[in-house]
Order: sequence, then C-alpha cells, then structure tokens
Amino acid sequence: MTDVDFTTSVGQQVRTVSGRTPHAATSLEYWAAMSNTIVSMLADNWERSEETYNARRMQHYFSAEFLMGRALLNNLNNLGLVDEATAALEAYDQNLTDVLEAENDAALGNGGLGRLAACFLDSCATLNLPVRGYGILYRYGLFKQFFENGYQGEKPDAWMEEGYPFVIRREEEQKLVRYNDLTVRAIPYDMPITGYGTKNVNTLRLWKSEPMEDFDYNAFNSQRFTDAIVERERVNDICRVLYPNDTTFEGKILRVRQQYFFCSASLQAIVENELTERGGVENFDAFNSIQLNDTHPVLAIPELMRILLDDHGMNWEDAWAIVSQTFAYTNHTVLAEALETWEISIFERLFPRILEIIREIDRRFRAELAEANFHPGKIDYMAPIDGNRVRMAWIACYAAYSINGVAALHTEIIKKDTLHDWYDIWPEKFNNKTNGVTPRRWLNQCNPRLSALLTRELGSDAWVRNLDELSKLGERSDDSALLDELNEIKHQNKIDFAAWIKDRQGIDIDPEAIFDVQIKRLHEYKRQLMNTLYILDLYFRIKENPDQHFAPRVFIFGAKAAPGYIRAKAIIKLINEIGHLVNNDPIASKVIKVVFVENYNVSPAEHIIPAADVSEQISTAGKEASGTSNMKFMMNGALTLGTMDGANVEIVDSVGPENAYIFGALEEDLPELRKNYDPRSVVENTPGLKRVLDALTDGTLNDDGSGAFHDLLGSLLEPNGWEPADIYYVLGDFADYRKTRDQMASDYFADRRQWAKQCWRNIVESGRFSSDRTINDYATEVWKIDPIAI
Repeated sequence: MTDVDFTTSVGQQVRTVSGRTPHAATSLEYWAAMSNTIVSMLADNWERSEETYNARRMQHYFSAEFLMGRALLNNLNNLGLVDEATAALEAYDQNLTDVLEAENDAALGNGGLGRLAACFLDSCATLNLPVRGYGILYRYGLFKQFFENGYQGEKPDAWMEEGYPFVIRREEEQKLVRYNDLTVRAIPYDMPITGYGTKNVNTLRLWKSEPMEDFDYNAFNSQRFTDAIVERERVNDICRVLYPNDTTFEGKILRVRQQYFFCSASLQAIVENELTERGGVENFDAFNSIQLNDTHPVLAIPELMRILLDDHGMNWEDAWAIVSQTFAYTNHTVLAEALETWEISIFERLFPRILEIIREIDRRFRAELAEANFHPGKIDYMAPIDGNRVRMAWIACYAAYSINGVAALHTEIIKKDTLHDWYDIWPEKFNNKTNGVTPRRWLNQCNPRLSALLTRELGSDAWVRNLDELSKLGERSDDSALLDELNEIKHQNKIDFAAWIKDRQGIDIDPEAIFDVQIKRLHEYKRQLMNTLYILDLYFRIKENPDQHFAPRVFIFGAKAAPGYIRAKAIIKLINEIGHLVNNDPIASKVIKVVFVENYNVSPAEHIIPAADVSEQISTAGKEASGTSNMKFMMNGALTLGTMDGANVEIVDSVGPENAYIFGALEEDLPELRKNYDPRSVVENTPGLKRVLDALTDGTLNDDGSGAFHDLLGSLLEPNGWEPADIYYVLGDFADYRKTRDQMASDYFADRRQWAKQCWRNIVESGRFSSDRTINDYATEVWKIDPIAI
C-alpha cells in the first residue's frame, strides 16, 4: 500500500466510523479508522496464516489473562508503518501521538502472568511459530483503580465502550458450554497478533459468554421486567470481571465457572479443527500441544478426557495416553496459596461429569503409586483429591508431560520444595524456561531515543528481532561520548515522564533527581512495605539534619491490590499517606517526592520504564518466581536494586555484581536465620527503625481510625496463628536494604559517567531476557513445533 493509498484508506474509514468528514472527526474516531485500516491490511495474511497453521502441529497457549496493552502503535511498529501513519494523519491535520493516546488499554489481564502471555504471543508471531492463544474477553477486566483519601477504590474499566477494531467477532464458530445448571454460548472474538518483519499473523482467541436467549419476551410482557434479563446477566457474569472476588462461596463458583468456560470452548475448537484436518482424534497429541499458563486452565485436562470419552467413544487408557502427551504446565509460584484448590461441592454443582472424571484420575493415581510401593502418606499428599477439595496443581503435575519453572532459582525451589514429591518420581518432566519480555514493545516502541542509538551503533535494527546483537556493543562501555549521550537520553526521557505525570496527576517532579521505581502487583512478598519504611526513614533523617546533603530522589510506585486483599490495600493507603506527608513538607519535598501512578497498567509502564534510573526488585528471596519488570528496566538502562530472587539471579550473572545493587538474606540462608528470629530485637538494634514503626500508629500518619496501619505493624511484630511475625523478613532485611540503597544514591551523583557505564552493561547484556529466547526454548524442547513462514 502506497502512502497515498494509506491516507485515502484512513480518510474513508474515518467517514465510515464517524459519519463525519475527516476534518470534523475526533482523535478517537481517527484511532478507530486507522485500526480498521490495519486490520484490513492484515486480512489476507491472517487468513493464510490460519490455514497454514491448522494443517500442521500447533501449540495452544491457555491463559486466564493476556495483558496486551495498546494495539495500534504496536502493529504500526511491527508492520513498519509508523512513518506512513504519521504522514496520513498530517494530511488531515492530525497528530499521531494524540490519536495513539485515544486508545484504551485492552483490560484483559492484571500483572506479570498476563503480560508474559502477551510477550509470548508477540515472540511466537515474530518467530513464525504456529501458536494460538486462548482466553476470555473480559467486559471490565480487573478494574480501573482510583484513590479516594489515599485508599484504593475500584470501578469498571469499560475499555470496549467505543468499540475495539482489533477484536473480530466470529459468531459462526460459536460453541456451547454446558454446566449442570446452565448452557452458555461461547462466542469467539479473534485478535490479530503481528510479528516484527514477517507476514505471519497469529491469533489470540478470546471467548465471550452469551445466553441461549438474550431476552425473555414473555416475562417482560407480563411486566416481570427484571425476570426478563436475569438469565442474560447471569451468563454475562462469566466474562464480566477478571478474577472475581472469591472470598465467598458464590465468588468461588463464578471463578470455577469462568475457568471451565474458556477451557471447554477452546478444546471444542481445537478438536473440531482436528476432525476437519485429519478426520479423527486418534492422533490428537501428535498435532496439538497445550500449555497451561499456571493452574487457572487445569480444568482443560478433565474436559479433554470428557470429550474423548463421551463424544468420541474412546476407552480410558487411549484417552489418557493422548491427554498425558498433550498438556504442559507452567508453575508461576512457590507460594502455597497460589496453588489452587476448590471445594468438591463446587464441582458437584457445576459439572458432576467432570468431578466423576477427576475422581477416576485420583483413583488411578493412587493405584499407580501404591503398585510402585510408595508410602501411603506420600500418596495421600500427592493425590488430586484431598478430602473435600480438588487440587488443581496436582492434576496438572500428574497429567502434564512437561512441568517448568520460570527462572533458574524458581525451578530449583519447586524441585526441592513446592513440587519436590513430583520431582522425586518424575524428574524427567521438569525443566526451566526463564521468562523474557519482547524487545519490540519494551525497548523499540517505548524508548525511541535509546532504540535509535542502538540501531545507529549497530548499523541496523537487527537487534529488534535478535536482542543478542546488543552484546556486540559491549566493547563500547568506555566510550565517553557514548556514555554522555546515554545519560542525555535518560534525562530527556525523565523530562517526558515529568510532563506526563504533571498532566495526568498534577504532581511536579524534578528530572534532575534519581527516579527510583517499584511497579508491580501489590503483594506482601514483593515488599512494597519495606520500600515505604525506607522512605519514611529517609524523611526523618532529612528532618533531623536539614543542612545535610541528601541525594534528590523521586520514589515512583505503580500497583493494584486485589479487591479482597485487605492488607495489600492498607499498604496502598500507607504509600499515599507517606506521599502526602513528604510532598507537603517544606523541607523534605525539596529533596524527595513520592508518586503513586494511579491505575497502573501497560501504557503507564511504557512512560515509566524508559525514565527509570533504579529498578526496585526487593521481594523476599525465594518468593518471586521470576519477575519481568526487572528485565524491562534492565534493557532500558535502569540498575537493579534487589535481592537474589527470581530472575534477578540471572541478571546479576549476566551483568556482574558490580553492575547491580544486591542486598538481603539469601533463600538458602533464610531457614537458619528464622530459627531464632525476633523482629522486636531487630527493631531495638537497628538505628532509626523504631521511630519509623512508631509513626504507623502515633498519629504521624493517618489511617482514618480504620486500624489498617496497626494491622501492618502487628504483621511485622506479632505472630498470627500459623503465620510468624514478619513472615516476609521486611525488618530482617531492612538495615542492609537501607545501606545498599543509600550507597546507590551516593554513587549516582558521584560519577554520572560511571553510572552510565553500568547502565550500558545492563542494556547490552539484556539479550538473554528476550521472550524470543524463551519461546525458542519452549518450541524446541517442550512444544516440538517448527517455524513456518507463510
């Protein structure tokens, strides 16, 4: 398509979507028009890709969430159309930046799990791999976060209110999902996934739940108006919200209903393709591999058994032989609470046949291990059913032919601890696949200044498809002019972020200060609490010694807490209260500022990460499976301040300990440290820590009489039932954290060129953390699929 054709097409689409002339249309209407133009350009290659993939062995990626971010710029970059788009819009007196800002983030995910899935799809398309993603088309996604008096509030994120051209309804391919109490239509909506520099177009298939009958006319005509829509709303609940609050039994039922919905619909589509292409399901596992992204899609295992047994008349042995060579399972956690279990009563209510199959899986598992002379206690611990609960992770471990962790340390922990019984019996199933992130979105797209520098120095943009190319620039780490240019690029990015946050939230920050960032899901093990205690300690030090020089810093947070996670929401309130205290203090505010980015998601991350100087990766050692923000910061030239946890271990291995700031207890040392651990003694022997903790409850900070801060203090100092005091070792690591963080701040201003040298080292060693490398490993070692260019 020529520039003239592109401009003409955009103008025609503007008229179609707006009913107005191009000069009268809004930025949002231009966004829709340009998005429609892109989808139209993709149509032929998308169809050819689907036909090519359907005929060969495919990988199917099942995930409850895909945190895709904005689509238009990503597609323009991948297709090499940014200049054409800019010229087309200028022809109508429009600005590309304004048009791109009109797009809402697709609210299909939450944190690292969903963003990882999105990066993986990008890499699969770029590498020409026959992979399709499957998930749910959420109406509101997680939620739109807002702050009211410092507390997190939640409201619906109506991201599709104005339409979304990048999801295409395929009503003709609908499936029926049957529960014991309900039959639901599953309508597929397909999203094109473009790769960088390739014609292949992969697919993310998202299922929307719709009722068999949308409206009960007779009830309405009888003036029972609410009755007329009860069934519709009940069905719509399935796709209304990501991770509905499951603190009640009805919430749990909705969660399980959701999981079964997308698993059943996806499997029906895959089986239908198998019948179309090969006329039967006898060789299903030879042509299909299914990756379970955590435990949310594990119901796919008994559902595939049901389809093979009931719909295709297979015997158990043949069906299980197929199932056990079809599924691969990714474990994302070492935390016991994240390994899902559900009450049997939920299964009895929703799908008795699935429960019947799970009971038979449990029976055969027990018989198999008993025949192998394993101890009855071990068998009971590992069995899929425990009393009145179904253990989803145990079903996955038994049925899957591959079980992988997502960082080297994480994989070793699940082998020796979380899943050690499984590793003892089936060690051949276990493998590591360290996570990665796509350099297309997280460097080339979000940091154009740095991208241009890298392309110039390498002489091409080959690094965008092969991030290992950056290692060739390692020898330039002593080039003073280059390091000065790198510092200037970072400074300009910080100026941009300062303007963005001023416009968004009205906060003034100094681009000359260190931008110290922690952006990730709010959970206690990620230790945002330790970060806030440090800021409070620094505030007191500044107030105590106002004439002493302190390194200027801006502390930037971004996080959402699950609506039912009370303590996490208390930490958000604490961060905002400390921000209020610091930012309004006439002395401290001249040196430090606290910024909490409201409604953090992909698009704010694209503003924050290129501007960051310091990447806070401070989880308790052994608790973070991998992390992916650490990789995004690294490739954008921020230095890691963190523990030896998750992928931090591999980052330090790549860049060297001298190019990161590492502190804290090691995972292997924590058990011994905890034997006689007394947090009160730590407080007494750590200068300044007592006044910090006292501030939580002495009136310095205001929790509106809710007791929220008192509970936080209690969690650090007092055991609570099975939970020991300071379970995440916040106080135990605090002194080392403070020392290391102070040193980092001192180093930043002591020698800016040396700091740039350390940043450069991180950038050029980031190839190891490209999702292309991760996906290549999956494709060759687990999925057994080959690339095919259309």
